[in-house]
Amino acid sequence: MPLQDLRQSYDVPPLNPADLAADPFDQFKTWFDAARDAGVAEANAMTLATVSADGTPAARTVLLKGLDAAGRDAADRGFVFYSNYESAKARDLAAHPRAALNFYWDRGPTRTVRVVGRVAKTSVEETRAYFDTRPRGSRIGAWCSHQSAVIPDRDVLEQRQRELEAQYPDPTPIPVPPFWGGYRVVPDTFEFWQGQPSRLHDRFRYRRGESGGWRVDRLSP
Repeated sequence: MPLQDLRQSYDVPPLNPADLAADPFDQFKTWFDAARDAGVAEANAMTLATVSADGTPAARTVLLKGLDAAGRDAADRGFVFYSNYESAKARDLAAHPRAALNFYWDRGPTRTVRVVGRVAKTSVEETRAYFDTRPRGSRIGAWCSHQSAVIPDRDVLEQRQRELEAQYPDPTPIPVPPFWGGYRVVPDTFEFWQGQPSRLHDRFRYRRGESGGWRVDRLSP
């Protein structure tokens, strides 16, 4: 299957170190806002890569639901997503609490951001606060699914949904499932990539130093 016709032309000015923020979280926010403003659908979609107890890698797309601001303790700032704590990804993270994230934005300048770091669960209070902001259907849905488990057909989910809607009629509060909550990926490495002509792309890596600051290196494409 020929794929040559899928090549892209990257016609944007090159990146310079002086263009980058000293704090990679600030740099991420700048690029994220630019992607969203350029019309990227679900700019918060990110590939989450994990490793199982037996060393098998897995990747799936999840949604970024929180990015800690500068006011938080610098050692614990990170990227937050939510999931079922009994899912395949949860089992991976219990065995190896480190993960990689990848964002890809193809509107405006073509850019990717890679993040690697340790993973910890969010607090019960943080999970509750986020859960209460979700649409009612999504809160019901969190109870319906035993994520990653084999089911015979969709009817199982829809029957469970009807049962839960009867159990929690609007406006009855819906509790957070005990098997559901958040994870925070706390980075020790960021990489910012921007497409350039002739495959001579710009790559800059931020690495956390022992003192808590960030060192920035340009990488060969």
